[in-house]
Amino acid sequence: MHRVVDLKVLYFGTPVVLIGTRNADGTPNLAPMSSAWWLGDQCMLGMNTGSQTTVNMLRERECVLNLPTSDMVEAVDRLALLTGARELTPHKIEKGYRYEPDKFGVAGLTPLAADLVAAPRVAECPIQLECEVLSSELFGGRATAHTVRVLRSHVDDALVVPGTAHVDPDAWDPLIMKFCEFFGESSRLHPSRLAVAWEIPQPVLDH
Repeated sequence: MHRVVDLKVLYFGTPVVLIGTRNADGTPNLAPMSSAWWLGDQCMLGMNTGSQTTVNMLRERECVLNLPTSDMVEAVDRLALLTGARELTPHKIEKGYRYEPDKFGVAGLTPLAADLVAAPRVAECPIQLECEVLSSELFGGRATAHTVRVLRSHVDDALVVPGTAHVDPDAWDPLIMKFCEFFGESSRLHPSRLAVAWEIPQPVLDH
């Protein structure tokens, strides 16, 4: 039997992406997101139109998509309610966001220079994708849909099938966001600040 449910969010389960961009003053910005889908050498990213990441991508026309593993969940969660934009929208104020210019420092992550773009890679992420922005279109009111093309892929040696250019799926354990909660290997990993901000029901834990 099924019931009609007015779902508050539609995050059925997608990999978390840490998007590295460059601010207007040349400093690095880093933002977690999970509204991404991939086809061929291109990816579509759904970002809040007022976010610093969108502002940077529209200006610089580039970014780096850094893919964290499930064991990086605490670092990713520390970024959840931070913004690189000095002016906070009413929506972000309502959700409890605060301005933070040093995202890498707060997360305890290391910026790494890319080869083809000025945006930063994240040293701790085993997969880092340098990208150019092909198009940016308004989507759904508050969002912008960015289409990017991957220019260069950096993959940790431990994930590459020997003698090939393929990632070993058994060795790759991506951090997944499912209905605003963090998962890896199909298990809930860590309490999510974002889920609390969006008032997602939390599980009752055994003590």
